[in-house]
Amino acid sequence: MDIPELTKEQRGRIACIAESFERLAGRPLVAPEGNLVEALWHAPLAIVAHGTESDPIFYFGNRTALTLFEMDFAAFTQLPSRFSAEPLRREERARLLARVARDGIIEDYAGVRISATGRRFHISNACVWTLTNAIGEAVGQAAAFAEWTDAL
Repeated sequence: MDIPELTKEQRGRIACIAESFERLAGRPLVAPEGNLVEALWHAPLAIVAHGTESDPIFYFGNRTALTLFEMDFAAFTQLPSRFSAEPLRREERARLLARVARDGIIEDYAGVRISATGRRFHISNACVWTLTNAIGEAVGQAAAFAEWTDAL
């Protein structure tokens, strides 16, 4: 899966994912060899991010995440992030996002997500963090995880 055509603005928002992570965690999310956006796209861990809309919409999912969620980039970047969890799990997800908003970053999240075809998968040891711009304003939230299994 090739990286999609991205505008300069999209590339900036995507770079913010790695920059915010490094500020909060004190270590890089990926080891970019050249282009940071391409390093995020090709990372073997799933990386997703959404904005700060009242019903946040994903603006990034790397190729690992898109494979898990069984979507292409165009469809994923129109998906309200709440639909990544089953209806019964959305309250749990809302509590997680409130915890991240309060603490800035967590590195121990586990939960069940659902793909576009209805396949459920369990993620564990996920890192979820607040995205901030250069002046420290919150501009979204992101998650990254390398551990998942099919859920029953």
